[in-house]
Amino acid sequence: MQDLNERFYNFALKIVFLVRKLPRGVATYEIGRQLVRAGTSIAANYEEARGAFSKEDFIYKISIAFKEARETNLWLRLMRDSKIINGNNVNNLINESEEIRNILGTSLKTARNKNKQC
Repeated sequence: MQDLNERFYNFALKIVFLVRKLPRGVATYEIGRQLVRAGTSIAANYEEARGAFSKEDFIYKISIAFKEARETNLWLRLMRDSKIINGNNVNNLINESEEIRNILGTSLKTARNKNKQC
């Protein structure tokens, strides 16, 4: 199984490559900017969570990564549904963002439950 750190990094890289290929336009620029910010933030916050100073810090960073995964999914769907971009590439990224969101959601839930037990 692929290391999560590597998986999230590769997802961020794919987001950057996607946005670099987008057609020019006001809507595309704004959505692309938001997508890059949210899509790369997942990996950054997961990396920070790995180096957390406490359980609370870990939970906080994972919760940010989870929220960013949700937001990334929204921007990808908006690009697809507004016909800014189409094809399997964006659908694959949407599916990956959903899987990442689910992984982070489960991790967050587990960490919160363990933290309550202490």
